[in-house]
Amino acid sequence: MDPLIGQSVLTAAVEDLRNGIVGALPRLAAALAVVAAGVLAARIVRSLVRRRFERTRTESFARVFSRVAGYGVITAAAVFAATVAFPSVKPVDILAGLGILSVAIGFAFKDILENLLAGILLVYRQPFHIDDQVEVDGERGRVAAITIRETHIDTFDGRRIIIPNAAVYTNTIEVQTYHDVVRSAVAIGVSYDADLDEARSVIVDAMKNTDGVVADPEPQALLTGFGASSMNIEARFWTESPQAEIRRVQDRVVAATKKALDDAGIDIPFDILVLEGAADLMPSGAGSATAQS
Repeated sequence: MDPLIGQSVLTAAVEDLRNGIVGALPRLAAALAVVAAGVLAARIVRSLVRRRFERTRTESFARVFSRVAGYGVITAAAVFAATVAFPSVKPVDILAGLGILSVAIGFAFKDILENLLAGILLVYRQPFHIDDQVEVDGERGRVAAITIRETHIDTFDGRRIIIPNAAVYTNTIEVQTYHDVVRSAVAIGVSYDADLDEARSVIVDAMKNTDGVVADPEPQALLTGFGASSMNIEARFWTESPQAEIRRVQDRVVAATKKALDDAGIDIPFDILVLEGAADLMPSGAGSATAQS
C-alpha cells in the first residue's frame, strides 16, 4: 500500500473520531446533567417519603422505603440519561438489558438479594418493632435495629447479635412484648401429709400480695402430679411482659410463697431416696463388725 494513501486513511479516521467526540459532547453533558438532577431528585424524594412515613409508620419502615424510593428515582434518571447520551438506544432496549443483567446479578448475589427482599417484607409487615423483646433463630433479646439487610438484637446478657433478614423472615419469631402481660410459673412441692386445699390457698394469697403480680388474670395454684417426696404444684401468675420485670417478680413470688408456707406450717420436703438391698451393697465383713460392736 502506498504510504501516502495509508496516512490519508489514518488521518480521516482520526478526524471522524474527533468529530464524533465533539458532536457527542453536548449529549454527554446533557446526560451528566440528567444524572445530577436524578441524584438531587432522589435525595428530595427520600426526604419527603421518610418524613411522610415517620408520621404514620415506624422509623425502620420510613428509613427502608425512603431508600427504595430514592434508588428508584436514580435508576429512572440513569435510563433517561443513557437515551440522551446515545439516541440510537431505545428505553425498551435498556430495560431489556437491565432485565438480563438483573437475572445474572440475582444468581451471583442470591443471598444478598434474598436478605434485601426479606428486609423490605419485614418492615412492611412489621411482625415486631424496635425495642420489642423477641426470640429469633434461637437468640433472645431486644430488637435494636432493623436495616434493609439484617436485624440487630441485643441479648439479655449484653451481646449484640446480627441476624440476616432472610433467617429472620423464614424462622419462627416469638415476640415476648407483643402483649402487655405474660404468664410465668414456679414449681412448688409440698409434703404428702399437707392439706392440699390449704396449701394452694396459701400460695395463691402469697402471689396476690406480691408486688408486680397483676390482679387480672388472677394467680393460680394447680396440682400437676406426684413427686418422689412431694405433691407438685404449679404456681401461675401474670406480670408485665419485659424480661427484667418477669425475673424480678419471679424472685419475689418464690420468696413470698416460701415464707407463706413456712408460716402456715406446710413442709417443702427434700427429695427422699430409698435404697433397696442396702445390706448387699456393704463391704464383706462390715455387717459382722457392726454386730460385734
